[in-house]
Amino acid sequence: MDATPRIGFDPLAAIRGEARDDAADSACDLLLTGTVFQDIIFTGLDRSPEPGTEVWSQGMGTCPGGVANQAIAAARLGLRTSLAAAFGDDGYGDFNWRILESQEHVDLSLSRRFEGWHSPVTVSLCVDQDRSMVTHGHPSPMSASELIGDPPKALAAVADLGEEPEPWMLAARKAGVKLFGDAGWDPTGAWSSKRLDQLSNFHAFMPNQREAMAFTGKDNPWSALYTLADRVPVAVVTLGAQGAMAVDSETGEEEWVPSLPVTAYDPTGAGDCFGAAFVVGCLAGWPLGDRLRFANLCASLAVQEVGGSLAAPGWGDIADWWQRANARRERQSSQWLKRFAFLEDIVADVPPGAQRRATATIAHNSDA
Repeated sequence: MDATPRIGFDPLAAIRGEARDDAADSACDLLLTGTVFQDIIFTGLDRSPEPGTEVWSQGMGTCPGGVANQAIAAARLGLRTSLAAAFGDDGYGDFNWRILESQEHVDLSLSRRFEGWHSPVTVSLCVDQDRSMVTHGHPSPMSASELIGDPPKALAAVADLGEEPEPWMLAARKAGVKLFGDAGWDPTGAWSSKRLDQLSNFHAFMPNQREAMAFTGKDNPWSALYTLADRVPVAVVTLGAQGAMAVDSETGEEEWVPSLPVTAYDPTGAGDCFGAAFVVGCLAGWPLGDRLRFANLCASLAVQEVGGSLAAPGWGDIADWWQRANARRERQSSQWLKRFAFLEDIVADVPPGAQRRATATIAHNSDA
């Protein structure tokens, strides 16, 4: 596949023009590392399959998953995104590499192909606005620190909150990279408090409410948020259909922002889309409420389409949404729409041909 032409929009253009430090002049805004899965997503299921039965879905999609969800979401939003990941030398690896590099313009110079290594695969079943997953994979043949080496100059990086910081994380932090923490589910149920001790290395932490309560031992998300805010400058807890809340100790802001009223068709990758959008808002210096509103909007646009990573909105989709919302007279003076007034000046600079979401398919023209 030839590289898809990209008509870009840079949400950090003003910041770059004002900045004088080396990081602002770097070729990378966001550094990501993790596992890339081949996602096979079935949507519109009436029920989960039971032993000995077959269930037909109303729709399906195939796309890069795992860390690719956030890489594609960030690149669609104009961040210069670099990904360090292992790729198999099989057909799945070929497909995922091609989509990420040629279609989505994610920098893969820190990634590697490994002979004989099977690409991890996840099958996602979307039932009743939620999902269940079946996954097969093998450990990566190379660690993130081995893939990355000396971290490139970057504005931000997303890293897992492990019991011990990886060498690349400490090197990146020392170089001035803002680290955004990803919790990841703990299948053991231990939720070691030692992991929370690592928050001193991070600028922000963005768990969902189940993860936040499990980590802190609190029985409600508000208490969990305040506990996390004592440990990290920016604490965010996502609440699913109830939106998201956050505390920014650096600015003194505290916000709860409800979700947009939409029907979730495919929730695959919504959290990663939220995280990428929140990083954009942080790097652009937006107020906390606007960061949360923008992240909620991007996640809501993603879940209305099938396709996981490839359903993530680009600036073209966001501009389209803004125009549609303002075209409805009953909303023009609504308090609901006024909450997104900060987008007006931003989308005014988005070119008509700005990048939009793609179709999640393994067909040759997956960006049709």
